[in-house]
Amino acid sequence: METWKKTFAIIWSGQLASILSSEVVAYSIIFWMSLETGSAEVLAIAAIASILPQSLLGLFVGVYVDRWDRKRTMILADSFIALCTLALAILFRAGVAEMWHIYILLACRSAGSAFHMPAMQASVPLLAPQSQLTRIAGINQIIASLSSIAGPALGALLINLTSIGNILLLDVAGAAIACTSLLFVRIPNPARDTTRKPGLWREFREGFSAMHAIPGMGWFFTLSIVVWFFIMPVGVMFPLMTLQHFGGGTYEMSLIEIVWGGGALLGGAVMGARTYQVSRIVLVNLMYLVVGLSFALSGLLSPSGFLWFALFTATAGISSSVFNASFVSVIQTRIEAGVLGRVMSLYRSFGLLPAALGLLGTGFLAENIGLSTTFIIAGTVIVLVGITGFFIPSVMRLDRKT
Repeated sequence: METWKKTFAIIWSGQLASILSSEVVAYSIIFWMSLETGSAEVLAIAAIASILPQSLLGLFVGVYVDRWDRKRTMILADSFIALCTLALAILFRAGVAEMWHIYILLACRSAGSAFHMPAMQASVPLLAPQSQLTRIAGINQIIASLSSIAGPALGALLINLTSIGNILLLDVAGAAIACTSLLFVRIPNPARDTTRKPGLWREFREGFSAMHAIPGMGWFFTLSIVVWFFIMPVGVMFPLMTLQHFGGGTYEMSLIEIVWGGGALLGGAVMGARTYQVSRIVLVNLMYLVVGLSFALSGLLSPSGFLWFALFTATAGISSSVFNASFVSVIQTRIEAGVLGRVMSLYRSFGLLPAALGLLGTGFLAENIGLSTTFIIAGTVIVLVGITGFFIPSVMRLDRKT
């Protein structure tokens, strides 16, 4: 087995344990909050707590990700998340946990992810051949998708079997396994210019400039950020759409998450199976169209159309997986490894900040515009973004091999 394959086998085994446990805990919290409150605003606040720290920290975290040892950064980030989760578990077991404690935990988990995810994504090009980056991104999607399938099923099961405090301990165990697996691999760091003193503002500008140095890359990022702005409010409404529009319960909520994960697993398997000659830019734009149509058609369904809702959700799951694998591999291919941590961190920040603003209106949208109408509007805009991408020549040239 090639060295890079052995390295990723070890990393992926730890990441599967960590991501799966995190998904179980995350869905358990969502289901618990949905059943306890039935409020779109509560779910929106929870979602904002989950993404706002990442979006704010992402503006400068990438500078440190590119400057620090990347393996150590990932281990420390996972350990911080585990400690915060353990603290909340203790509060629940003591019977003193309140809703604002959950918001704080979600914010702390988000802060840890702000360091972990860019460090992981920036390490990939240093560990594997460039020709394999799309496959690796596809396999990463398989891991995330497996967790997305098992997460809601186990979350719904555990909510009925034990307390939320006990469920939180799973996340602590998963983080411990992930940290241990990283100890057995060597992750190189990119060459640094040691003649220049570290400078936060200068290094930030280098990362920002790298996002726009290649013609079309700025538009490529912008289109994706617009899509995330409209996906996030809809994503928060999935449990409420199942509960209130289709009259479902915990089983139906978990089923929708499972079919999304099943679709994403299929998409990841397709992308991870082998390398393809098709343009990754074309794939990204097509996936925008499919996701947008899935949302819009879901919004048009009657309360008796739950099975169609599940089908459209699975289709959107497939599309999201193909999009993520294609998008990330384009960035990893075109951006220099020495600034990749900054670029990925800035992208997440620029994508999540508008999404957080979109989430602020979730309660208003659900109560005044309606769940179905929100799905239709968001889906239509995403379709328009996908169409726009085909008409920007510099974007379409990004994946040419010249």
